[in-house]
Amino acid sequence: MRILLFSGKGGVGKTSIAAATGVRLAEKGVRTLVMSVDPAHSLADCFDLEAGLFHSRTSDVLPLNDHLSILEVNIQKELKRHWREISAYITGVLRTSGLNDVEAEEMAILPGMEELSAMMYVNQFRRENRFDICILDCAPTAESLRFIAMPTTLDWYMKHIFPMQRGILKAVRPLANRVSPVELPSDSYFANVKDLFDRIEGIDELLEDPQTTSVRLVTNAEKMVVRETQRAFVYMSLHGLTVDQVIVNRVLPDQVQDKYFREWRESQKRFLGEVEAYFAPIPVKRVPLFQREVLGLERIKDLAKILYDGAGDPAAVTRVERPYTFTRVNDRYEVHVRIPFTAKGEVELFKKGDELVVEIGTMRRHIGLPVSMASLTPVRARLNDGMLVVEMQEGK
Repeated sequence: MRILLFSGKGGVGKTSIAAATGVRLAEKGVRTLVMSVDPAHSLADCFDLEAGLFHSRTSDVLPLNDHLSILEVNIQKELKRHWREISAYITGVLRTSGLNDVEAEEMAILPGMEELSAMMYVNQFRRENRFDICILDCAPTAESLRFIAMPTTLDWYMKHIFPMQRGILKAVRPLANRVSPVELPSDSYFANVKDLFDRIEGIDELLEDPQTTSVRLVTNAEKMVVRETQRAFVYMSLHGLTVDQVIVNRVLPDQVQDKYFREWRESQKRFLGEVEAYFAPIPVKRVPLFQREVLGLERIKDLAKILYDGAGDPAAVTRVERPYTFTRVNDRYEVHVRIPFTAKGEVELFKKGDELVVEIGTMRRHIGLPVSMASLTPVRARLNDGMLVVEMQEGK
């Protein structure tokens, strides 16, 4: 099963882009699921469907036609289905703090539950071979980063902390519950945690496999949005995911020449150039601002034409190599950048803010650095078989 993950700052139009991609693939006869992972779901709204449709259905997946289905993860249903013991324990603890039943139940929905539920669905559909492609309409950037980081974090917890924690609490629970104002979690709580982990096991390998999963970043030609997109790109790369396209949405079309929009046009032109320079060689797709809201199947099809007419298969694997990677070797960090067909004398590099800038002739590559490396200084570089390795250390 192929996975396309659409991510970006809230409000950039990623739901419409994800829906349009799903519609085009379904038209080609591909068994397609578009799934919303955003707690503020807007997928059904994008298709102009009845409000509250998913809450009233017993089935999770809603077929729109023979090849296209959509799914909005309903966290209340997921709590009853998968998180019963965990939710019950947390709710009980919160009640002891003075919260009433409704407040305690609301507070028991912890950050990450929605993302974990989405991962369980992805794993389930992959094992069942139910769909050919799963398109994830992700939450805004910060939540998306939590989504991709969660499998690795949980894997570490389950291997190193979970067995010890479960064993210790099993031994001390009878005594501790006599003196503690709050009962310690029962073993069924830990069994629930183990069951959840089993349901997402292997999802990290799935997300990091470029033959299976590709990330598409949706942005607007505005300073704050572009900056967040750049940070998202850095962290996607840091977590081993492959970005194969950047989509700049709502670009003012050429026919808009009214002087009222003159400053907007100049600003967009400047940031479009910055986007293409920063993300090169990853292709950048421009989508014009529509005259009307993209709402309903027919307008989604219009958007799909702009995106994909003449562009081949929207689900094709076009990139398998990551543009750069970060590693740590003893007390130093390294940035690895693939620059084939380049000689040593052609390369120049320098640090600018929290970016490493690599120049090869007239081409310039901006490499955003993660927080742990942003204060470091490049001290040495070497070129081996088309791979530029830049050593970074604390400035002296």
